[in-house]
Amino acid sequence: MFFCPMTQRGRSPHQPIDGQFFLLLALQIALIAGSVCAAWLLRYDFRIPNSRLLWEVVPILVVVRLAVLPAFNLAHACWRYTGIHDAVDLSKAILTGSLLLLCVIRYGFGLTSVPVSIYMLEALISFMLLLGVRILWRLASQRTGVHTGAKRLLLVGAGHAAQMIIREAQSAQTEYTVIGCADDDPRKRGLRLVGVPVLGGIDAVPEIVARMSIDEILIAIPSATSAQMRRIMAICKDVPIPCRTVPCLAELVAGRVTLEQAREICVEDLLGRSPVELDMQPVHGHLRDRVVMVTGAAGSIGSELCRQISICGPKLLVCLDQDETGIFQLQHQLAGNTGQRAFCVADCCNQERMQRIFRTYDVEVVFHAAAYKHVPVMEANVEEAVSNNVFGLLNLLNVAQNSNCSAFVMISSDKAVHPTNVMGCTKRIGELMLAAWPEKKLRCVAVRFGNVLGSNGSVIPIFQEQIRHNQPITITHPDMTRFLMTISEAVSLVLQAFVIGRNGDILVLDMGEPIKIMEVAKALARLSGKPRQEFKFIGIRPGEKLFEELFYSDEQVFPSACQRILRTESGRLEWGALKNRLAELYYANSVGNRNAILAELKCTVPQFTYEVSGQDGSECTAEPVLPAGSPLVPPRELIPVSLLSAGDRIVLPALSGARDVITQVADRPG
Repeated sequence: MFFCPMTQRGRSPHQPIDGQFFLLLALQIALIAGSVCAAWLLRYDFRIPNSRLLWEVVPILVVVRLAVLPAFNLAHACWRYTGIHDAVDLSKAILTGSLLLLCVIRYGFGLTSVPVSIYMLEALISFMLLLGVRILWRLASQRTGVHTGAKRLLLVGAGHAAQMIIREAQSAQTEYTVIGCADDDPRKRGLRLVGVPVLGGIDAVPEIVARMSIDEILIAIPSATSAQMRRIMAICKDVPIPCRTVPCLAELVAGRVTLEQAREICVEDLLGRSPVELDMQPVHGHLRDRVVMVTGAAGSIGSELCRQISICGPKLLVCLDQDETGIFQLQHQLAGNTGQRAFCVADCCNQERMQRIFRTYDVEVVFHAAAYKHVPVMEANVEEAVSNNVFGLLNLLNVAQNSNCSAFVMISSDKAVHPTNVMGCTKRIGELMLAAWPEKKLRCVAVRFGNVLGSNGSVIPIFQEQIRHNQPITITHPDMTRFLMTISEAVSLVLQAFVIGRNGDILVLDMGEPIKIMEVAKALARLSGKPRQEFKFIGIRPGEKLFEELFYSDEQVFPSACQRILRTESGRLEWGALKNRLAELYYANSVGNRNAILAELKCTVPQFTYEVSGQDGSECTAEPVLPAGSPLVPPRELIPVSLLSAGDRIVLPALSGARDVITQVADRPG
């Protein structure tokens, strides 16, 4: 309740005023009037000469003091949060009021007989009374907040957030009693934080919980790093009570930390680095009033791209995916967002369909998130991985080049670095294609990052389902490590790359240190209340490796315009050489010979390693792996007509089940 209803937080000036307002108004009037009477008595040795003058001064003093308080944000009754800032503001208000009072009494009313010492004594007494009543009110509020039956809370951390949590818990509206704090700072041992003792270091949390009969632990360290969070969770792993945390600093928009803001610890808190925060304002400027397409829009990354792009105010957002159910769900998810959207069910490999979509909507920017990404599945379906991830991309690039499109951003993966699986190799070929693309009017950028927490098919949902059904958590290897990031981080990076990326760039997020999947599994078990969860090691799956890398050894790494995004440079293939390799890969893929496909992938990406009949594929085969006389030719529907040279042999697509027709191009097509 505020003293001045016009300045009350959260209250409309037309809202009725309850009795507490009048109580506080009367209390402060009495204190101000009492201060001038006390000053008068002290000045005249506890006598009251010229009492008529005193009663003339009292109403003037009350009006001036009450008029000055709102100017210093003191016309409120949230006295249970009184602190040093309130004391400073009160001292400023008293000094200002005394100067104003002197001018009003002496020069306004002409009462020059009031001694100057009265003004000084009254100011001192008013300050002590008005501050003292606020402190007493705060003490009384804290004392009334401690009640029987409340949950006994232990705070980990004894800083500013802990102080605010203690004050909140001491209010009458909460069901918590803070019993103590645990902090590693030796200077805080034995101190009392807002009346609550610091009982020991963080390592002593299990002992404190047992000794003080704690019901719940709250981590009150908003700025805690992921390493600190993992250490705290490791210490609390055998404590059979709930453990929560206050929001991180990025989540605290403004105001106090409250117990209502406390949340369960999530896996994002245990990342090997702090979440990356990027400035999205330039993205808004580059996407506003433009036609933007997102392929793979129904996936985890694609749907988040659609959500964040919608905020940027595009002229039209084209959401494209071949998953009809996913597009239906995305349509409902975006229903509340403003802006124009089009939802297309289409396959990126279908050139004619994609051409019609680009012509219909006049697409200007493409974010290509459509790809097959599950490593073990693609190891068993090599042809589909190559068709979709390589030639689907090539098809989309051709369509984008021949339309009004000016920018093309492809989502790559850290699995593209020294790939040991087909999916990673196809992503690397995609990077090479964008870097070598000869048509400079289409700005091509690739974005490389690690695993995404919570995406479709990630390990997190699998672990959670196993925990839910009381099954052992299956882990491929105890030393398996990965770079991890959140979906929102990944999408922010992709959008930022669109703004700062130059043609042919490969941009990589500075992701800190990789984290062991075993640690993630243990953290999930602990957060689910099962610290003694059973783990089962099933061995590394086909195409997987123990650790991922973000850069090739021969890649040069440079900073970019964004602090947390790095730019890589390495030797680029000429488009002519890459085009020939793609032609050979296309024919091998159309024949369906797995060994031939793997060999062609190896020739295109020499760093690719694979196993054939139990042997490591470490060499690019020198002999043809296709039947004798098979043409190694670029497919016409994939290679841009403008890039064909005289004498190029092209493959026309099969019609009605007939075999591919081989034809000879005598002259460069017009």
